[in-house]
Amino acid sequence: MQKNMHCRVTPIPTDSTRNLCESVANFRVLPQNQTLSVSLYRYILTTMSSSASASSDSDEETLRRSRILKSKLYFDVPLSKVPVIYAASYDIAFLGIEKLHPFDSTKWGRICRFLVSDGALHRSCIVEPLEASKDDLLVVPPVALFPNCLVQQKVLHPFRNQVGGTILAAKLAKERGWAINVGGGFHHCCGEKGGGFCAYADISLCIHYAFVQLNISRVMIIDLDAHQGNGHELDFANDRRVYILDMYNPGIYPFDYEARRYIDQKVEVASGTTTNEYLKKLDEALE
Repeated sequence: MQKNMHCRVTPIPTDSTRNLCESVANFRVLPQNQTLSVSLYRYILTTMSSSASASSDSDEETLRRSRILKSKLYFDVPLSKVPVIYAASYDIAFLGIEKLHPFDSTKWGRICRFLVSDGALHRSCIVEPLEASKDDLLVVPPVALFPNCLVQQKVLHPFRNQVGGTILAAKLAKERGWAINVGGGFHHCCGEKGGGFCAYADISLCIHYAFVQLNISRVMIIDLDAHQGNGHELDFANDRRVYILDMYNPGIYPFDYEARRYIDQKVEVASGTTTNEYLKKLDEALE
């Protein structure tokens, strides 16, 4: 643009932005006495963009808080119950097809049966969670819902029950000092996408519920799965309230190098690491 040329800015609100402050600018060359300088024009655009972003973030946070406060996933659990959360609906049975897949889709039930048979837990003392509803899940936008009713009933329904268990576990942990959800821990799913047998971001959901409902101000995630927990790492990339310690094998799925940037403390362990080596590294990391 030539030095003696200036531009006049006419903000035009777009229909799609509704009450947000986003605008597009229409400008043309005019005589100097009827103009805004280019630097002022840029300043206005920057200010409008920042205002729009702040307004959008505020609206999103207000909606998230409203959904959390309306949720029924937090409920009072009688003291006669142990803070171990499980429901028979956690287990996935898909017409026998699940047996052909490497993912163990009935491990949660087998864990509880082992604890009961070993005398460590009485079946009547187990807490059964509620299934997370669509509004509950939208606190952290989930992956697209499958239209197939069979997949919904046989696969996603068990996963949504496990999400309800993870969210309830935080409330029980605050009340009792500890809690275990036998299922859940879908650490490859974030608000943008699923992955690695993880359809819903239950860890991120649990933390957001705890921030609003339990008045929690800081959270630490200690992820000891062999795979990197890239889902929660992406969800809390810029949230300093969440500290992440991830102990994983860097030579296997998901190879998410972007998410690794958001791990506060990485502990990388190669295939073939012995139990003693593993526990030594974990102790050092926890210190």
